[in-house]
Amino acid sequence: MKIGIGNDHVAVDMKNEIKTYLESKGYEIIDFGTNSEERFDYPIAGEAVAKAVISNEVDLGILICGTGVGISLSANKVHGIRAVVCSEPYTAKLSREHNNTNILAFGARVIGIELAKMIVDNWLAAEFEGGRHQSRIDMIVQIENNQL
Repeated sequence: MKIGIGNDHVAVDMKNEIKTYLESKGYEIIDFGTNSEERFDYPIAGEAVAKAVISNEVDLGILICGTGVGISLSANKVHGIRAVVCSEPYTAKLSREHNNTNILAFGARVIGIELAKMIVDNWLAAEFEGGRHQSRIDMIVQIENNQL
């Protein structure tokens, strides 16, 4: 599986640790973030990862900024993206099972690295259940297409 990862200047260390962690598990990582602690605007990385997901350059995306909020908002502006901010594993798991999220975001200033790894593991292990959840995804797509 190929995962796109992006970050701003606040999240360089966490991004690098998550990247190394995922590579050790056999994932191929494409890095769209910065490795500099000089100011780097999170919308750049959010959009880059989102576009990579939509174009199938990568299968899924992971975004990290100070809180995860700004970078996920940026990604969610790309048509077809369902990015979720998670600070614990249960929501990450259910976001995939129920909402078919394609990007996970979290905050380097909010959670520690071991919790980040648990969140990533739970998110990646979960699969969309379809069924009753598909009609809700369809409604989200209708909203996105201004048709609801």
